[in-house]
Amino acid sequence: MPDSMPQLTLHDSRSRKTVPFAPLDPGNVRVYYCGPTVYDLAHIGNLRAMVTADILVRLLRHLYPRVTYVRNITDVDDKINTRARANGETIDSLTARTIRDFHEDLDAVGILPPDIEPRATHHIAEMLTLIGQLIDSGHAYEAQGHVLFAVSRFPAYGALSGRSPEDLLAGARVEVAPYKRDPGDFVLWKPSAPDLPGWESPWGRGRPGWHIECSAMSHRYLGESFDIHGGGSDLLFPHHENELAQSQCCFPHGRFANHWVHNAMLLVNGEKMSKSLGNFLTVRDALSVSPAEALRLLLLHAQYRSVLNFTLAGLEDAKQTLNRFYRAVGDTPPDGTVPVPAPVLAALCDDLNTPRALAEMHALADRALAGDRDAALGLRAAGQLLGLLGQTEDAWFRAGTYVHPETIERLIVERQDARKSRDFARADAIRESLAKDGIVLEDGPSGTTWRRA
Repeated sequence: MPDSMPQLTLHDSRSRKTVPFAPLDPGNVRVYYCGPTVYDLAHIGNLRAMVTADILVRLLRHLYPRVTYVRNITDVDDKINTRARANGETIDSLTARTIRDFHEDLDAVGILPPDIEPRATHHIAEMLTLIGQLIDSGHAYEAQGHVLFAVSRFPAYGALSGRSPEDLLAGARVEVAPYKRDPGDFVLWKPSAPDLPGWESPWGRGRPGWHIECSAMSHRYLGESFDIHGGGSDLLFPHHENELAQSQCCFPHGRFANHWVHNAMLLVNGEKMSKSLGNFLTVRDALSVSPAEALRLLLLHAQYRSVLNFTLAGLEDAKQTLNRFYRAVGDTPPDGTVPVPAPVLAALCDDLNTPRALAEMHALADRALAGDRDAALGLRAAGQLLGLLGQTEDAWFRAGTYVHPETIERLIVERQDARKSRDFARADAIRESLAKDGIVLEDGPSGTTWRRA
């Protein structure tokens, strides 16, 4: 990282402190994020984790010469089996379609793809190797076709989430099973019936438990120790706690993840998102009522560790903010040589403080709207770092209208002709008709232009 760059600090979930980020190898920062279990469309809570990861990786790439970003796909899971059966389709068909939908949704919101996107079903051999190591070292045991991790053999279990043994047991919602030595022991491998996905193993035909998947894939692509592991706070326990335990038992001289980043949850209209409450929103639900860029901006309104309240009014505010930003950048083109303004970069390096970064962008917009072209260029550069302002001003304001642009231009000419012939009633009627369709006409010295309301 160049000396002129600010020091990046991040909140580390393991130490529960905000600390300076020091990469293990400044020449290659390595990041792992938990991706989707592919049985359904992504919801806006999933999206918040993906946007947080995207901002973090964009910033790291701005600060360091190389970043290796791995985001996995879980494509073997009991939820997948249940959904495929309910749909009357094959598991391969369900997972292929859901992966495609996931990629399309993230692409729409401007989330850059990871460098590596491993699928769990492609890494069974690596999982079997780790499970064998855990059995050999006494950290796991076989019982009735299952292989389980013995939590009592890892004294540091619970340190990541900061939970007591009693809290751990209650929070895990553990399956009561007679073959477990301890109720908190978790599954590494379980038997598969003939109609379920399964692979041959030393312990019989079966499939992996969820937690071992990420340990195997992160080790395969990032090694025994890497810089950052991230995800939603709902993954802190048991998923990340279990990942850490089994990985450190396999590789006791490694640290696994050096730094843990967890984003807080998302509410909808002040309540926890739930299908039973009728406030469950997929990414596609949100995109049906909002431009994708406004949805992305709304998710940046709260710092990633703060709970975010999603509302339609908030989406509208985000659209109005983007209207202002696009008017401010005007015709300034994206230019990779323009530096990100120092106050914006400093805000992001302060534990991804996106609200402060947006406040600095509003200050830039003030100056740009007053005619400061350097501020407009800086605003565009700041937007690029945050995955915003990727369109031209004209494209932004003309997007989302259901009146064809040629129709609008024809009506503008018709209105001009009506005004020349002093038929002001007709001219006003055209303006009012377009206004009802969300089209605002603006008269100026060089003629009439239009934009989305």
